[in-house]
Amino acid sequence: MEHRLDRIKKQLHAQSYKLTPQREATVKVLLEREEDHLSAEDIYLLVKDKAPEIGLATVYRTLELLLELQIVEKINFGDGVSRYDLRQEGFEHFHHHLVCVECGSIEEIFDNLLEDVEKRVEKEWGFQVQDHRLTFHGVCKQCKKEKAAMKTTT
Repeated sequence: MEHRLDRIKKQLHAQSYKLTPQREATVKVLLEREEDHLSAEDIYLLVKDKAPEIGLATVYRTLELLLELQIVEKINFGDGVSRYDLRQEGFEHFHHHLVCVECGSIEEIFDNLLEDVEKRVEKEWGFQVQDHRLTFHGVCKQCKKEKAAMKTTT
């Protein structure tokens, strides 16, 4: 985690920003809970445990700055809640998600599934793709398994 925190600090410095204690607390929460796809309010509650003096507005401002610097991505899975996800180091594109409509679980896909589509878009439309996002909504393995088990017992 310290390595990534140091890289984020360097990204901030490169854009003439400092990693203030408030920003650091927010980034640490994002790093510690990276797999959780937290909302701003979730992040605020976790940051408040570490640094009670930090307000919700400070967390929002920090998230907007991290978003502007492309350190985090803001995502919405169709439930009206914006969530924040750290960009993965070493990946050219944002990663993709599988969202279960039954239990709400979120699984991540790190493979670039759209390479051929990007090439086609660039060739046929002359559009230079810089990034893309893909979210699949469906039923996860666990929910499918539970449904199958319920069918066999009835």
